[in-house]
Amino acid sequence: MATGTLDSLLEYAVDRNASDIHIRVGLPPKIRIAGSLVDATKEPFSSQEVDKYLLGILTEEQKEQFFSTGDLDFIYAIPDVSRFRVNYFKYIHGMGGAFRTIPQRIRTIEQLNLPPVVRDFAELRSGLVLVTGPTGCGKSTTLAALIGHINNTFRRHIVTIEDPIEYVHHNKKAIINQRQIGSETKTFVKALQAALHQDPEVLLIGEMRDYETIRLVVTAAETGILVFATLHTNSAEKTLNRIIDVFPSGEQARVRAMLSESLKGVIAQNLLKTYDGRDRVPAVEVLFVNAGVAHLIRQGKTNEIISLMQAGKSQGMITMDDSLWELMREGRISPETAYLYAGNRRRFEKFAKGVMKEI
Repeated sequence: MATGTLDSLLEYAVDRNASDIHIRVGLPPKIRIAGSLVDATKEPFSSQEVDKYLLGILTEEQKEQFFSTGDLDFIYAIPDVSRFRVNYFKYIHGMGGAFRTIPQRIRTIEQLNLPPVVRDFAELRSGLVLVTGPTGCGKSTTLAALIGHINNTFRRHIVTIEDPIEYVHHNKKAIINQRQIGSETKTFVKALQAALHQDPEVLLIGEMRDYETIRLVVTAAETGILVFATLHTNSAEKTLNRIIDVFPSGEQARVRAMLSESLKGVIAQNLLKTYDGRDRVPAVEVLFVNAGVAHLIRQGKTNEIISLMQAGKSQGMITMDDSLWELMREGRISPETAYLYAGNRRRFEKFAKGVMKEI
């Protein structure tokens, strides 16, 4: 790779189709390709080199924030190359940086290999849709595809509240106002309160982080707005429990009733390494809230939802285990990978003997 500047390192990573770049003192810079970290250079970076690479792209205001707090989140862009979501941090050996590549082009639901039924959520007029999964599983990319579909298809007013803004949308059929926490607005709560007075038809919330944000999101979905939001949970059941458990016990019955009316669905996903190790593919669980699911939410019987999902395949519902099974059957992921991510591992036991010995 070319050496000497941070931009040259980032351009090299983009050329290699890397999802992440990590810079640390005493190590060669690492790039993540198809889920695995590999060295981008042979030589480790000294403390002076790390400081030169990382501090060189900061404004004076950003430097002041980083030196006073030890942390900094921001977006960095190289024209005609890519945007990057960046986190700087202080640690025991000095300064470190993590860069997540954000593709310039917003891919479609089909291009992301998501189930076609996911498109149905973008065509709703109101209600709450949650996209969930661990860090790095592609939640932001899925949300961008959903917003992109609305933008290409419907004349609607879309407001996004993000920290930070990752994918930049350009007005097509829709009008899109993207607001970033810290620069365009102070907090998710303040931005949400303001958004309700901005005549939105679609609202995207980057992450539901606390009680007040979750309360406002659920309330907004009840008012006739189509709301998309994310959570760091890995199944539809855990997503519902997480939301309900945030509220005091005295409010939980009311929240279950609200969710049973306003929640339209949950997309829970993981990004898994393909069988050949060259790429990653999404395993996706899809829950549509029908009358049966709504009844279980009201009754607090979320543990029974998986049974309704298994019975609701004709409606487009997909369990995570069924998604893993199809990916394994098609040869897109290994049996060992399917076994590791499965909820019911017994279903995959006879196909993954090797990995069982290691667990």
